Amino acid sequence: MDLDALVLHIQQNPTVVVFLVLALWLFGRWNRPSPSHPTAEKTPSDTTPAANTITITPLPSFDWETTEPTQFRPFKPKYHLSMGLTTTTFSDLIPIDKTYQDRLALRASLLSQHPSVVVGVTPAAETPGNIVHAAVAELYEFVVGEYLPTRYPSIFVLEDHPHHQNPEAKEQEGKRTLYNKITTQRIPTTLPGNSSRSALETLGTFVDEDFLVLMPESLAHPNPTSPSPSPSTSKEQEPEGGEGEKYILSAYSTFFPAGFDTREKLGQRLSTIHAPVPRYKEKLEKSMDRFFARLEVGRVVQRVNWSVTTQAGLFAAFGGVHGDEGKEEEVVEMGKEELVVEQTFLRCERQLLHRLPRTKALVFNFHTYTYPIQKIKEEGLGEELATAIDGLKEGNVPEIHRYKRGPVWGEAVKAFLRS
Repeated sequence: MDLDALVLHIQQNPTVVVFLVLALWLFGRWNRPSPSHPTAEKTPSDTTPAANTITITPLPSFDWETTEPTQFRPFKPKYHLSMGLTTTTFSDLIPIDKTYQDRLALRASLLSQHPSVVVGVTPAAETPGNIVHAAVAELYEFVVGEYLPTRYPSIFVLEDHPHHQNPEAKEQEGKRTLYNKITTQRIPTTLPGNSSRSALETLGTFVDEDFLVLMPESLAHPNPTSPSPSPSTSKEQEPEGGEGEKYILSAYSTFFPAGFDTREKLGQRLSTIHAPVPRYKEKLEKSMDRFFARLEVGRVVQRVNWSVTTQAGLFAAFGGVHGDEGKEEEVVEMGKEELVVEQTFLRCERQLLHRLPRTKALVFNFHTYTYPIQKIKEEGLGEELATAIDGLKEGNVPEIHRYKRGPVWGEAVKAFLRS
């Protein structure tokens, strides 16, 4: 049948048109990608586990004893208060270097001396079934059961404990543990004693990293007449997004706080926690709340800050790093001859933020680095740092100079750097 005859046949038989349209529709439905097809577009109802977006690259030949600490030099000619975020990966979540063993020993000592300062949890965090308790469990199990043995297989080994006849081994029967080849320590891969505090104490002395767990206020402090939300991925667990979502600090392990007592921050909103920071409310509060509420699972962001400390160690919970604009403090300028170079450091915090897949809690990771001021000078960066110290007064928040205690140590440190 030629084309003209086919057209005439269709015109004389309208039913044929209906069958052709139906056939084309069925063909399209048959060949449409299924939800599991790699090119299928995800819809808002897609229930693919968020954890699948987390990729950790192993370092099978990692040698911690020869790995130098990361060298951050984040100072600039003028200081501008901003979030200053860059994107990083889950692979870089927890760094390990040659200082690891010494710093773990310091952490163990701090836990013994200041247990309520270095670890804190709200009552909700110690209530099984509560979302905050579930968030701490999720963080612990991810770090211990997934991240460490995947990222550093030459250091951390997962071990299964079969049934034993020995009564002393009964406690570990049928459980899985993580073995640390450096410290020869074994820890459970599930929440120790079903306790959030125990979990954070274990994390804080097993890895050289500080953790802050933040929850949306509506989940951290639910209506007392309503049941606690379950740790699922239901819509009730999703952050609301927008400027109205407020996050609070629900649990923490901070062994190296930068001039503040974290106990005073527990259970507080981000705005209250950052209240001492000059102009935080007008410069950062709204944008930070909005960013926190919208951060999606699988994304990791990073920022690095800096300050100069004199006679303040890694554990600086009781001052010596920052001032407080809300308090009247007497400023006593340090004389040049009073500067103890060996006790003066550039202090940098590498801060990472990410969201846990199941509970949707936000986790802040902190890794604190200190570099001798002598080393900065030897690197030929003395003038750059001295300029940056002056630049604290020349950016968008000049008050930051006082907040970082610049009036105390500034002139003495600059004189040394320029000598």
